[in-house]
Amino acid sequence: MDPRGRGASRWNRVFLAACLVSLVVDPLFFLLPEVQPELCSKNGVPLGIVISVLRSIVDAFYIINIVINFRTAYVAPSSRVFGRGELVIDSRKIAARYLKRDFWIDLTAALPIPQVLNWVVLPNLKIPTISDTETFLILLIIAQYIQRLLMAYPLSMKISKATGIVTSTAWVGAAYNLMFYLLASHIVGTIWYLVSIAREEGCWRSVCDQYNSSCNYSFFSCHMIDDPTRNAWILTSNVTTLCNPSSPYYTWGLYGPAVTFGITTGGFFKKFFYCLWFGLRNLR
Repeated sequence: MDPRGRGASRWNRVFLAACLVSLVVDPLFFLLPEVQPELCSKNGVPLGIVISVLRSIVDAFYIINIVINFRTAYVAPSSRVFGRGELVIDSRKIAARYLKRDFWIDLTAALPIPQVLNWVVLPNLKIPTISDTETFLILLIIAQYIQRLLMAYPLSMKISKATGIVTSTAWVGAAYNLMFYLLASHIVGTIWYLVSIAREEGCWRSVCDQYNSSCNYSFFSCHMIDDPTRNAWILTSNVTTLCNPSSPYYTWGLYGPAVTFGITTGGFFKKFFYCLWFGLRNLR
């Protein structure tokens, strides 16, 4: 494939769209944890399936991009001084150059890390609460998120310079910049939501430590909601009142509204739009 041809240009636009979709989908994994009325937390299975399918579709575009890069010619650096330069079309040279430069970056960006974490790693760890996996989950997903962002931004600049789409009119340029601002607000809001879940579980644990005669942290897993010892402890510990943000018992900070307004127990759209609003409000 000629990197200066129409085919390469069209693929760059398609792949940029896939990159932007992935930047929207990836933070949605932070919205999977949810709090149940029975004072327990779990990952939403139906939502997890939908997000995992969307993410897998996007991953396919990253794999296709790797295949295309193995077949995309490049301009020999030594020939750039002579007009447009000499196009190298030898498949071995193309593969060797790609393996030395961007292959490993593209490969790690294509790995289905959130799906593996959500469906394979975390369930087998048998950790009772979301807060135990919060840091691990955030770091791995954010690492790949940053990698994909660093792939999308230079590609978008390349396309905009070639087509002039950003500089053609003022409103298009403003909308283009607004898109990245919304993406930043989206990731900030979803991280805030995940930490809010951890804060709520932290309050439960605090009460558990205070009334530790019969309590253990496994009580806060939804697999234990029918346990009579757990139900008896909840009735005697007054955990519902103590873990209300209006109570002075526990310091909630900026995570209190997630519990006060029922975000941690709400549906997907309520969580999504409130988190987006939270990100917009705080990225000023």
